[in-house]
Amino acid sequence: MDLQDRMRPIELVLSDVDGVLTDGGIVFDNEGIEIKRFHIRDGLGIRLWQRAGHRFGLVTGRTSHIVQMRAAELGIDIVRQGFEEKLPAVLDLMRELNLRPHQVCYVGDDLPDLPVVRHVGLGVTVADACPELLAAAHFTTSTRGGEGAVRELLEMILKAQGRWDDLIERYVGA
Repeated sequence: MDLQDRMRPIELVLSDVDGVLTDGGIVFDNEGIEIKRFHIRDGLGIRLWQRAGHRFGLVTGRTSHIVQMRAAELGIDIVRQGFEEKLPAVLDLMRELNLRPHQVCYVGDDLPDLPVVRHVGLGVTVADACPELLAAAHFTTSTRGGEGAVRELLEMILKAQGRWDDLIERYVGA
């Protein structure tokens, strides 16, 4: 099955956070408050994906208030934090949403993401992922984590589904 065929049936995109939506760095201020840097183009990509009628969710091994805040800002209602073993969480989500593996895409960057990337219909990793994930993924973004990799992925899927041009019409105009 080629990449375009894997992209067309995708209804749900799930993403790791640290190393995918961020650059993987964790910064604490002098008071111990965690700080994360998110790329704005990923946010617009997620909103466009949602406007197309699809779902987007986060599955992360760590637990962070900042992740919940970013999810709320983007209208992401699927947030699973604190899952060191991510595949059981993803399988539960698939059952809950009545989705089959070929309808799900997952994007990650490190070893805890490997079982999920191997299970879903479209397993994706970012350009700076660990070697094992790079070898297993169906697709590797040209962009590093935290630098718009999720936007790159969502744009590709929306184009494969024939939805991109309609979604961006309000920005490019006639």
